[in-house]
Amino acid sequence: MTRHATGQLVVTNDAGEAQRRVLTPEALDFVTALHRRFEPTREELLRARIARRELLDGGVRPDFLAETKRVREGEWRVAPAPADLDDRRVEITGPVERKMMINALNSGAKVFMADFEDALSPTWENVVTGQANCIDAVRRAIDFTSPEGKRYALNERTATLVVRPRGWHLVEKHVLVDGVPVSASLFDFGLYFFHNARELMARGSGPYFYLPKMESHREARLWNDVFMFAQETLGIPRGTIRATVLVETILAAFEMEEILYELREHAAGLNAGRWDYLFSAIKKFGRAGPIFPDRAQLTMTVPFMRAYTELLVRTCHRRGAHAIGGMAAFIPSRRDAAVNETALAKVREDKLRESRDGFDGTWVAHPDLVPVARAVFDEVLGDRRNQKERMREEVKVSSAQLVDFEVPGGSTTESGVRANIDVALQYLDAWLRGSGAVAIHNLMEDAATAEISRSQLWQWVQRAAALADGTRLSADRYRAMRDEVLASLEKERAGGESRLAEAAELLDGLVLDESFTEFLTIPGYRMLG
Repeated sequence: MTRHATGQLVVTNDAGEAQRRVLTPEALDFVTALHRRFEPTREELLRARIARRELLDGGVRPDFLAETKRVREGEWRVAPAPADLDDRRVEITGPVERKMMINALNSGAKVFMADFEDALSPTWENVVTGQANCIDAVRRAIDFTSPEGKRYALNERTATLVVRPRGWHLVEKHVLVDGVPVSASLFDFGLYFFHNARELMARGSGPYFYLPKMESHREARLWNDVFMFAQETLGIPRGTIRATVLVETILAAFEMEEILYELREHAAGLNAGRWDYLFSAIKKFGRAGPIFPDRAQLTMTVPFMRAYTELLVRTCHRRGAHAIGGMAAFIPSRRDAAVNETALAKVREDKLRESRDGFDGTWVAHPDLVPVARAVFDEVLGDRRNQKERMREEVKVSSAQLVDFEVPGGSTTESGVRANIDVALQYLDAWLRGSGAVAIHNLMEDAATAEISRSQLWQWVQRAAALADGTRLSADRYRAMRDEVLASLEKERAGGESRLAEAAELLDGLVLDESFTEFLTIPGYRMLG
């Protein structure tokens, strides 16, 4: 137990030397101050999420907010981008794992998003060592030697570091203030900011963040209040922090302008977080809306996804913010040239569409994709750092278009059901064993993929979805297919480390419970150390 002048704080686990470096008394005092100041508002906003969800379940459709019309019609712009966050043509993402961080920083990408959220299994050791790794990365003191003796160190030129804390819905169960677990968002943000803000400024950069899973401009206002308080408390100039918001919930799509407005002193842009966006659409409208087709058919060219991304670019450029495109998750194969050729052609097509639509940059998950994406954006941008001058004034998107989920030619198939079970089980097994970024079928998957998979399975089972062969998906039929997929995976893993049985138990609860669990990471977190 640790006591501070600000009150009682208890840390219930020990991550060794990294913990002693990261959880200093001063850093914990800062986290305690954040918790005391902002926890009541966080809880209020989470209650507001529940209330909105109940309205959607009752058939109410979202719309652009009447009370913020003046913001949408007003003339304002976000703060200019810092020099090292102005050219963002290729960004790479990955967990705050030491070797992966070094490879990502050296990848040739303009930006590296170090992830405490969907790409990280939030074991206590992962979270604390991730903070220690960030401290070292900021100071260019990060290196790694593999068991085989291969040494990894930073190149002279590296990507700009941006950190993604966990979302407002999560807590850090190992840190209690007055008996209450602290917000994982405030914990992740607070430690990184406390240890690194001044050092980053001294090196000509700054504390830059990606903000996940927000559903409203009021949640953005809370982040802005956190930023103001943090800067004032540590004597950091106002506006030093810059944040890019992932528009990865469908409700946030109706409030993009308002979100930028709330963060305008600190806003760096919006990102089309497309995998979580699909999950959010299924989650919010899975009970009252149409049956969504197989995941493979939910591409970026279906009408509701086109509407969302087009509106995002127009919104960003009107307000002087960067528009960042979605993830290319393909992992190049070392053995199959034909697989690579087909997949890379799809990556190029995807990035070409984004660059032509006006996006200023895009995301990739693997260093080998950086040259592919960069070549596409280099062709469009040339020597320009972005293309914010493309205002896209011809784009007109209605609220009805954002929630028109009809997919021409879409269907639900048995192979789609099996694919979702397979991916969900493989990912949950790895996540429970401490890995949040997982290679599955030549794709780098994170929690968003498992969320799409289990949310589709939930909708299909709860609503007895008709499959393409004329049959319907019942709970018993799901169980039978899950047993078959599970047996196949267990056979492949025979003799190796596995938590597949627990993964299956977790997945069954998520799919078969009549009520929808908001995030799989909430019950899953109870199963982690």
